[in-house]
Amino acid sequence: MTDSRIPTARLGENGPEVGVQGLGCMGMSFAYGPPDAKESRATLERALELGVTMYDTADAYGAGENEKFLSPFFGAHRDEVVIATKFALAVPPDDPTRRIIRNDAPYIRQSVEASLKRLDVDVIDLYYMHRRDVNVPIEDTVGVMADLVREGKVKQLGLSEVTAAELRAAREVHPIAAVQSEWSLFSRDIEAQVVPAARELGVTLVAYSPLGRGFLTGSFADADRDLAADDFRRQQPRFTGDNAAANGALLDPIRAIAEAHGATPGQIALAWVQQQSQVHGLSVVPIPGTRKPTRVEENAAATAIVLTEEDLALLEPIAGKVAGDRYTDMRFTSAGRE
Repeated sequence: MTDSRIPTARLGENGPEVGVQGLGCMGMSFAYGPPDAKESRATLERALELGVTMYDTADAYGAGENEKFLSPFFGAHRDEVVIATKFALAVPPDDPTRRIIRNDAPYIRQSVEASLKRLDVDVIDLYYMHRRDVNVPIEDTVGVMADLVREGKVKQLGLSEVTAAELRAAREVHPIAAVQSEWSLFSRDIEAQVVPAARELGVTLVAYSPLGRGFLTGSFADADRDLAADDFRRQQPRFTGDNAAANGALLDPIRAIAEAHGATPGQIALAWVQQQSQVHGLSVVPIPGTRKPTRVEENAAATAIVLTEEDLALLEPIAGKVAGDRYTDMRFTSAGRE
């Protein structure tokens, strides 16, 4: 692994240049079993050395703890990093395991102030609506977010898991720099409508879970058997039981292509997502999550891999054969509302 920096991409039409691969930081304090603060801090520093400049968090990750954890790193490198965080998943005080989706103006204003305080910054570079509350017109939600831009609290706006129609409606109110949705060899539903809309509107597609939450790397085969009791992947249908067994068999062509390129299966999965930028003609920035410096090195190296037409043809059928939805309740995804 050399220390050459990864290429860059622009966020939206007028946003900042960022590394063509970002870093998903959720797992550093939430969702994927016991965290390791020391190793996570080393991962953040190593990522920046390699040119990874966009760091993705949310107020819902550990009920604000992820933002707090990242704050010292952001403070030490404020001019080098792009901070992306989110609002919309409220935690009821009487049940910290639940999430309530809120897109109303008072909640947005409360959320941005809380995130600014936890992050200890004056402005958030990219502020996302994390999930869509269908009871609030998206024009109203984005109108409040646009006010935050005018007030200097936020620089760029993003939306997560929105439909093509919702993206177009939002764009009528204010420019949208990025749409964040799950996109991987296992999850391609956004290609039907969201990706063409993003291309049309000049919006960057930020791909979360590009490694299929680790399944595409082969790091686990069955969530119930292989992962910690508090790992939230045990709640996702495609990673347990018969679904996990069926989906594990789909990894064979990924492994074969990896061997041919002298790469890992995870690198092939990431290279495929990166290459969708050329396939679909839009800016694509995947944000694989990791807590290990060696993994961030491996992930960054994937930006140099170019898959052949034969490789792409072998990978093409995989998503159509995946068993199980990506969430138990798909209503809160773009696919569930398209």
